[in-house]
Amino acid sequence: MIDRDTFGPDCRLVDVRLDETSFVRRRPEVEHERAVALFDLLEENRFRLRGARGPYALHLSLEDDRLVLDVRAEDDRPLHRFMFSTKPLRGIVKDYFLICESYYTAIKSGASPSRIESIDMGRRGLHNEGGEVLRERLAGKIDIDLDTARRLFTLVCVLHIKG
Repeated sequence: MIDRDTFGPDCRLVDVRLDETSFVRRRPEVEHERAVALFDLLEENRFRLRGARGPYALHLSLEDDRLVLDVRAEDDRPLHRFMFSTKPLRGIVKDYFLICESYYTAIKSGASPSRIESIDMGRRGLHNEGGEVLRERLAGKIDIDLDTARRLFTLVCVLHIKG
């Protein structure tokens, strides 16, 4: 477990970009999730690339079945490019999409607040699980806190939509 207090002021992301080269039109709910994740991520994050000082810019993309994290310096100078198999995340992403669909349907259909809350609790649980998998995959290379990992997981899910 990484202690949030061990991150210095330069251990942060100042820019995050998603690969939009094969952009597809996404539902308004997905666009909202993407916008909120990006906003929250840039407002507060803990991110440290081992062996390189920040602040950092991050370019996220999918290539074949791999998640690409292209970490750059604030001036956009390349620092390190990581590629990971998406296989450990596939089931979580699939379940996350299903539960998000249930959540949006429950809201639109006027489900009871307790029903919406229980679905949202499941959604948050999957969000945490996806964030933890990202942290495990990045261990020893990039240090991130759980909140940062959760927001990155949201963006990874958005990237999967175009796949």
